[in-house]
Amino acid sequence: MICLPFLCSFGILIPKFGEKGMFYMAYVINSECISCGACEGECTVSAISEGDDRYVIDAELCIDCGSCASVCPVEAPNPA
Repeated sequence: MICLPFLCSFGILIPKFGEKGMFYMAYVINSECISCGACEGECTVSAISEGDDRYVIDAELCIDCGSCASVCPVEAPNPA
């Protein structure tokens, strides 16, 4: 789900569709992240980068494949 600026204030989320029209949700990395970088190397679409205090996932690039979650030692990546 994504939040459009004019709908965010109402807490309204809308479905996000990929290139082929399929619904998907981006993963997010929670505060359990230990910044090991395992997820970044596993991401097939380069949606993960190092943030200030933990790795972050670009929701516009994420294809909801879950490969990041499968290699994370602390289970930090989760579906949004």
